[in-house]
Amino acid sequence: MDTFASAFLAASGRSALASVAFIVVGLVLVGGLIFAFRLGFKIRSQEPAPPQPHEQPRMPASGPTHESRSREPNEMPRAAGGERLTPHELRPTGSRDSDGGGRPRWDEGTGGSFGSGGPGAR
Repeated sequence: MDTFASAFLAASGRSALASVAFIVVGLVLVGGLIFAFRLGFKIRSQEPAPPQPHEQPRMPASGPTHESRSREPNEMPRAAGGERLTPHELRPTGSRDSDGGGRPRWDEGTGGSFGSGGPGAR
């Protein structure tokens, strides 16, 4: 009976020590999270405020100053004999500069966006 009592006390001592260790680790984690939130709040308060509407850039009165060039896709090369092409046989880019004048404009009678039900660009 004496051995059982000493084994029980030793086991309960380790269990109590493990419980205290878990509580200490939990408190350290909670303290670290609180510190991180306070530090983030302090850093965020030192950053400049977002610009006000009157500070936003405006379009010049003459209109847009630059229109980007449009791109058109490269044609997919066809393999002879119905075989498939491997990646090293394809071109390195998927598009090239368009030879056409301006960018495509919206046509009357088309939907203007993908999936709108219109016939699309002609």
